[in-house]
Amino acid sequence: MKTYGKKVWLFADAFYDSKYNTQVSHESVCVLNTSDKEATITMTLFFEDRGCLQGFAAKCGAMRTHHIRMDKLVSIDGLRVPSDVPYAILVESDVEVVAQYTRLETPQAEFALMTTMGFAGE
Repeated sequence: MKTYGKKVWLFADAFYDSKYNTQVSHESVCVLNTSDKEATITMTLFFEDRGCLQGFAAKCGAMRTHHIRMDKLVSIDGLRVPSDVPYAILVESDVEVVAQYTRLETPQAEFALMTTMGFAGE
């Protein structure tokens, strides 16, 4: 099967709200791996008012998808994605993948869904 995607993806608008009902709400980086090799995904978070956070990683199996929940993600240093602050995400993979960012907000009665494809780098 043909492999699709890129090894680098960028998402300029991310925000994890502390008011989320995590039973329903979510913020995820959704990865599609059409290759026959497991993908190792690393993420770097960028902020307006502080240095970047690195060391976030996940796996996406060969010929699989993985919805990486940002509220469950923990870096190798034990850090979590901070809430209530805007940030951007650099997603890097060792194989070509397709990446999409999705946010489902439920702090009020009316749900809001936002999803976007990332900018595909080299």
